[in-house]
Amino acid sequence: MAARPDKIADTPNVATFEASLKELEALVQRMEQGEQPLDEALRDFERGVQLARQCQAMLASAQAKVDMLSNRTDQPEPFLADNDAR
Repeated sequence: MAARPDKIADTPNVATFEASLKELEALVQRMEQGEQPLDEALRDFERGVQLARQCQAMLASAQAKVDMLSNRTDQPEPFLADNDAR
């Protein structure tokens, strides 16, 4: 089945972002309790870093798409009236 032409490629999956964020929050909460053995705490910390990076990448991707769709650039686009296009 072909993708819809108006769909932007590589759009971050909101469900994936939400699930990753929820897992990260659970890891932080568990680690803050301070009752884990060292090996479990290190494993959770490593997983937390992976999740944080994944979430940051998804947010950056979403921000880039918003910027593109908003046509935001560093330089303002010049205004050309219809009769200036000659």
